[in-house]
Amino acid sequence: MSYADLRELQSALSTASDIAFSLEAAPSAHEAEQLGDALRRALAAAGALAAERGATGCAEHPRGAVDPLYGDKEDPLPPGFGRCLLCNDRRRRASAQRRHWR
Repeated sequence: MSYADLRELQSALSTASDIAFSLEAAPSAHEAEQLGDALRRALAAAGALAAERGATGCAEHPRGAVDPLYGDKEDPLPPGFGRCLLCNDRRRRASAQRRHWR
């Protein structure tokens, strides 16, 4: 879930709420269509929040590669490393740079 996804959901729900509370007893076809569009937008945003993170479990790289060392008992990953190969590679490079600078 990203902040943008959450803001999109909040915005869509706010719009739908504004439209719904401004309706009279018998809404016009245009008002009903606007409300439906806002609710569909909110539903799509809610779906994006609940979307699976894929095999990596990573919000940034949901369809990325799984680190082959994940779950390896003989050569375990350092603490804090997850399943995402791209994120783990970034962590490895940062760690190597820190060791080089010392």
